[in-house]
Amino acid sequence: MSNSTNSLIVRSLESNVLILRMNQPKRLNGWTLELMEALKQAFREAADDPQVKVLILTGTDPYYSAGVNLGGTIRLSHPRKLRQMIIDHNQALFDTFLDFPKPILAAVNGPAIGATVTSGTLCDAIIASEMATFSTPFAKLGIPKEGCSSVLFERIMGEKNATRMLEKEGWSPTGAEAKDIGLAQWCVPHERLLEEARDIAKSWCEQKRVRTFRGSSTKEELKKVNAAESVALGNAFLDIPFLDNQFRFLWKKKKRVPALMFFAFKLSRPLWAKLF
Repeated sequence: MSNSTNSLIVRSLESNVLILRMNQPKRLNGWTLELMEALKQAFREAADDPQVKVLILTGTDPYYSAGVNLGGTIRLSHPRKLRQMIIDHNQALFDTFLDFPKPILAAVNGPAIGATVTSGTLCDAIIASEMATFSTPFAKLGIPKEGCSSVLFERIMGEKNATRMLEKEGWSPTGAEAKDIGLAQWCVPHERLLEEARDIAKSWCEQKRVRTFRGSSTKEELKKVNAAESVALGNAFLDIPFLDNQFRFLWKKKKRVPALMFFAFKLSRPLWAKLF
């Protein structure tokens, strides 16, 4: 067995199965710029490592991941530059999953939010702990669907369940419910999650399984969807509903500095909107 860590990502390789564990539990494994870069680097290294046949992605308990940490990713800059940064970063993040050439199993050990749910559907399969929940609060945040969820959710779990998760209702299914609707393929007791995930991954190695995409989708199609969604996201991030929702959310969480940043963006929008 080979183990290593860069503090943000813990790496464990055994029998051609690589486990990457997101490791910022005090920040609920939220996707800061630093964690996303570490994750992308780990994926690149795994893609080039001939010993790796299957990748498992999981998180350090109690969360799988609280999703993209907006206060830790958005930096003040010229609006045109900021918009392009959002587009580029979002597209590159999900392309990391789409371009990975080997099977990926998401082992969701706890609550998963936003991009960490949608990226899970870009994996070959999801195995969920009974402690897992899946939340995609895009409508509440005033942003469009991302991570190919605009097409993939309905294909995977049907129109009704996709709408329940992605629209105002904001339904967050449990691990068992995720299995029932087809979002996850397996739901297991929490203490057996990684053992079961390893067994599945080892069987994939024995079968010489190749990379697949869910809902009879193709990589090329999903990359086009991701590119279009990323542009829509970049536009939405600089619009009033999103800026207002972020201010209210962060202020309620007592995160005053990032909250005030979004408030300043909102107040000054009539001026900087002319710069596009």
